[in-house]
Amino acid sequence: MRTWKENQKLRMDWAGAGVVWFLVLLLAVSLTAAVTFGTMSLPIRDVYGVLYYKAVHFFLGAEVPTQWAEGSALHDVVWLIRLPRLVLGAAVGAALALCGVVMQAIVKNPLADPYILGISSGASLGATLATLFSIGAVWGTKSVGVMAFVGALMISCAVLFLANLGGRATAVKLLLAGSALSAVCNAFSNFAIYLRNDDHAPSQIIRWTMGGLGAANWQDNQIFVLAVLAGTLFFITQCRTLNLMLLGDDNAVTLGTDLHWHRIAYLLVTSLLIGLAVYNAGTIGFVGLVVPHGVRLLLGTDHRRLIPVSALVGAIFLVWADVACRTVLPGNEIPIGILTSMAGAPVFLYLMVRHRYGFGGSE
Repeated sequence: MRTWKENQKLRMDWAGAGVVWFLVLLLAVSLTAAVTFGTMSLPIRDVYGVLYYKAVHFFLGAEVPTQWAEGSALHDVVWLIRLPRLVLGAAVGAALALCGVVMQAIVKNPLADPYILGISSGASLGATLATLFSIGAVWGTKSVGVMAFVGALMISCAVLFLANLGGRATAVKLLLAGSALSAVCNAFSNFAIYLRNDDHAPSQIIRWTMGGLGAANWQDNQIFVLAVLAGTLFFITQCRTLNLMLLGDDNAVTLGTDLHWHRIAYLLVTSLLIGLAVYNAGTIGFVGLVVPHGVRLLLGTDHRRLIPVSALVGAIFLVWADVACRTVLPGNEIPIGILTSMAGAPVFLYLMVRHRYGFGGSE
């Protein structure tokens, strides 16, 4: 017979699985509901008519001659504009929340998010150089995004190099190296703007760094969604090591796990995901900070539940954040980075005031 502890653990596992499947269903419902919102008012019947047409065409391979067929204005608005940006929003939200969870475990810092190690500043520097000096012009209209991606990866590698000088990288050395490189990147970005002396350049850079999902398309979405799914599955397999990181390097070594190479591998994977997120949507902050904290308060610190639930909550949050961006001000679209910061900061303050809160959801 099972002991009381084994029964308790089994109930917790079933409860965690139930939460995950509920959030998967909620994400699907959110995507199909959010597609009805937009700056252009469309009848709900026509919106779902386009989705029905695409489903029939995909599963049955049949061409149904309707007003929702390919080439029609309704089809283009729903299938080529609204739905791709919602799928991109879900993928970006999942990536940011997932990387926030991992970053907080890597550096053992409750204030860590995907940009704490200078990744955001590296991406901004790459975008600034592409905008002002046409660096990376070989990639055409994607040059800003590609350079942002390259900048994020280069800064991540530089953080690893600096943190490993004089000995193995530790959480403190990673945090200090990231902070220093972030300041350097910001300084070079401002210096580049000063040298260029272009009145229009700062506004272009600021608009990009505010984040946005308007450039979404199915081709780029496929690559990014697959990368996010692969990253999520990878970190789910690493839950035990991530739990050990919260205990510290010395305790982990006594339990037979050396965290040095794990920390490097995790940082490279998260940098890749953040670089892809920046490439597709620009800089969107606060998701990787607030979502993991909220999930920890509800479910605790076990990464077996924390990772999948945080990724799904981040996806759902950014889907509805994009809806709010397009509907709060009729006829205008608010940059999503502004909205996430405006919504995230008060929520984070509420969590701190409402609960006796410390890292991992305990005092």
